[in-house]
Amino acid sequence: MRLERFLLCAACVCLINPPAWSSVSVSPVLAQARNEEQTSIDVYRIASPTVVTISTGRGSGSGSIVSAEGLILTNEHVIRGTRGGRVSVSTSSGKRYTGQVIAADRRNDLALVRLNTTERFPTVRLSAPQNIQVGQRVFAIGSPFGLSGTLTTGILSRVSPNGDLQTDAALNPGNSGGPLLNSRGELIGVNKAILSPGGRGNTGIGFATSVVIARDFIEQNRNRSNPSTTAVAPSSSTPRLGVTLDARTLVILGVQPRSLAASLGLRPGDQLLAINGRRLRRLQDLQAFLDASPSSAILTIGRNRRLANVRVNF
Repeated sequence: MRLERFLLCAACVCLINPPAWSSVSVSPVLAQARNEEQTSIDVYRIASPTVVTISTGRGSGSGSIVSAEGLILTNEHVIRGTRGGRVSVSTSSGKRYTGQVIAADRRNDLALVRLNTTERFPTVRLSAPQNIQVGQRVFAIGSPFGLSGTLTTGILSRVSPNGDLQTDAALNPGNSGGPLLNSRGELIGVNKAILSPGGRGNTGIGFATSVVIARDFIEQNRNRSNPSTTAVAPSSSTPRLGVTLDARTLVILGVQPRSLAASLGLRPGDQLLAINGRRLRRLQDLQAFLDASPSSAILTIGRNRRLANVRVNF
């Protein structure tokens, strides 16, 4: 009984005056977890106001504001098939704007949209190329399945020979066009695709176009007002071709309903390559041919990395 009292009293003394060796310390693992958590919070706070949701009427995707005047970087496949290159854009604050596609690059799956407003916007910072390293933590923000402002995390798993970035950060439909960010909240890539063999869903492997390519694309096209134009035959007796084109690449951005192009099965994403075997290097080449009022022609188009010849009777 005396022993029990002694032990109880000793315990009380320790509670009142705990020895130095009993002081609480934070484990390195817990400290690292807290640091990683804070990094995620900081990245989201910095970058999320610059991420938008883009709606085309046929679907939606994401984008990043890259200039204070409302220039948005996204994927070409996000804006493919829009009517006249017009889209609806929602910001993180919930405000909606009308945007106009001003440039598209199907090869690298990039597009630029300009908002029709005089307002000023927060912008995402573009990472320097040397800050892209396999193994670094990465963050994706976008609108998967329409859930705007969704953050996912992972690592940069691989840099492909063509420069594409591979990541295990969760990407889903709607993330397309949104930013892949580093731990400083800087854009290192534009999310564009996932590996899904046989359409069996997300395998945990996603891809983004590198900021190295995106930066050049922005600089080459940021001053354009609207490079798209509708190619039409010159006289009222000649039926319209009825397509909206990117003036630089001759990629079809839109097809008018019940037009000649629609009857031929042309569709957004097709690229006009040649007429009667003569290569189309620029929009003026196409316009010059149409100005000659041809009765028919063989149009060569590129579709899904394949060539097809289509006979056109004007």
